[in-house]
Amino acid sequence: MKALQDIALSMLDLVAVREGGTVADALRIALRTAQHAESLGFTRYWLAEHHNMAGVASSATAVLVGHIAGGTSRIRVGSGGVMLPNHAPLVVAEAFGTLAELYPGRIDLGLGRAPGTDALTMRALRRDRLETEEDFPREVQELQRLLAPAQPGQRLVATPGAGTNVPIWLLGSSLFSAQLAAELGLPYAFASHFAPRYLLQALQIYRERFRPSATLARPYVAIGVPVIAAPSDEEAEYLASSTYQRVLGILTGRRGLLPRPSENYMASLPVQQRAAIADFLAVAVIGSPQTVRAGFEQLAEATQADEFVLVCDVHDPELRLRSLDLAAAALRQCELAPA
Repeated sequence: MKALQDIALSMLDLVAVREGGTVADALRIALRTAQHAESLGFTRYWLAEHHNMAGVASSATAVLVGHIAGGTSRIRVGSGGVMLPNHAPLVVAEAFGTLAELYPGRIDLGLGRAPGTDALTMRALRRDRLETEEDFPREVQELQRLLAPAQPGQRLVATPGAGTNVPIWLLGSSLFSAQLAAELGLPYAFASHFAPRYLLQALQIYRERFRPSATLARPYVAIGVPVIAAPSDEEAEYLASSTYQRVLGILTGRRGLLPRPSENYMASLPVQQRAAIADFLAVAVIGSPQTVRAGFEQLAEATQADEFVLVCDVHDPELRLRSLDLAAAALRQCELAPA
C-alpha cells in the first residue's frame, strides 16, 4: 500500500458564497485559504469552473487562478478544471500561457469534458458552437500543440502560450477521460468528491492502458476527497451538515449559498435523501483526527492514489482552516505546532 506520507496533498476550491456573505467575501476567503494551504505544504490549489450558480464564485477561472497565484509564492495554482466545451482552445492557451509567463513553473491546466452548467447557460457560453463527444480529444491535442514550442511554418501560434508547456491534466467522473488520459500519457484526476461511483474502475482503466509520453513516464492519479476534520467526530458531523445541505440542494435542483450548519441535520431527513447524500459523498472523510487518518488509509489502500485533492466546505472560514490543519496532520501523522 502507498504510505500516507508519500501521498501529495492538494485542494480544490469552488469558492463557495456563504449564507450571510458576499461574492467579495468568498474571494477573500479563497485567497486566505490558498495561503494557508501553502503554509501547510500543499502541492497545488485548484479552482473549478461553474456558471450560473448563486453559491459558486469561480466562474472566471483563469482570472481567479491569477489572483490566487499572485497572492501566494510557491504552491501550484490551476484549474480543476476549465470546461473545454465552453471555450476555444486558442483562448484557453492564451489565458494559461499568460499565467505561466507571470508565474513560471506554478500553473496547472486541468480540463473537463462537461460544460459545468445548465443548458441555457451552456448556449449562452457557446453561442453557435456545436460540440460532440469527438471534439474533446481533438481540442485537448490542439491545446497541447498551442502550448508546445511553435514549429517552423506553424500558422496558428498562441502568444502568450507557445513554449510555456503548461502541464495539462484530464479530469473526469466517468471512464471517457480515463481512457483519453491513458492514451495521451497525461496525469488524471478523478472527480470522486461528487461522483465516486466509477472511481476504482476508471483508475484501473487509466493504469492498464497508460502509454508513456514526453509529459509523463508513468501513470499519475489524483482523486477528489471531501474532508471535514474537527477535534471530535460529533463536531465534524455538525460542521459537515453544511455540505449535506449543499449536496441535497444539488440533487434536488435547489442550489443556493453554502448554508450554516444545522444540528442533527441528517437525522431529520427521510431515508431516501440520507442515502442519496451518502452515495454522493461515498469517499468523504469526516471526523476527528483519528477518524480522518483511518479514512485516508482506507482510500490509499483502495485507490493507490498519488495525490489527494481535498474539498472542504465549512461555513466558518476559521474552522475551515482548522479542518485543513487537522487533515494535514492526520495524513502526515504529526502533532500540530502549538498556536
